[in-house]
Amino acid sequence: MPFPDPDSLAWDPASGLLPAIVQDADTLRVLMLGYMDRAALQTIRETGKVSFYSRSRQQAWTKGETSGNFLNLVSLQADCDDDTLLVLARPQGPTCHLDRASCFPEAPGNLLAELDDVVRQRELERPAGSYTTSLFESGIRRIAQKVGEEGVETALAAVAEDDEALSGEAADLIFHLMVLLRARGLSLDAAIAVMRERHRADRAG
Repeated sequence: MPFPDPDSLAWDPASGLLPAIVQDADTLRVLMLGYMDRAALQTIRETGKVSFYSRSRQQAWTKGETSGNFLNLVSLQADCDDDTLLVLARPQGPTCHLDRASCFPEAPGNLLAELDDVVRQRELERPAGSYTTSLFESGIRRIAQKVGEEGVETALAAVAEDDEALSGEAADLIFHLMVLLRARGLSLDAAIAVMRERHRADRAG
């Protein structure tokens, strides 16, 4: 993955540090803000675990080294002034020391990505009594049939019902589509990637 050259970064002349914003690579929720020095960057490059320099303890630390809640690196980039870092990571447990997903309790995230991950877990774990489990166990033909049914119900709601009904049917359609994609070994990201490419092509044209 691309990794910034430490010599190109505008380290704070007094502290030798840079602020680093950490986001969940899947939901894009802001997880925390930390500070890094050159040694932290080297540790991240070598281990793939997000590491920092603690200003309060005056020492290096890797997130999760005591709790086990590591941040697994996906990408790391500098901003336009080379004086702030943006880290995309996949958290292995809560990021906040208060056992919250984020140090910012109301930090917005991508709800669809969160739900897609729940669907993924349901497929793997198949908990008893779960509607999602029952869908996976019914087989791909039945799931595809449900998507078709929900599509028809959404279309009918658009022409014959109110906004609340249409919103509800649209939510049902999106959920069943997530399950169908997972049943085929895909995820919502697969469809989003196609949409992203089409959007780029449209803008380029």
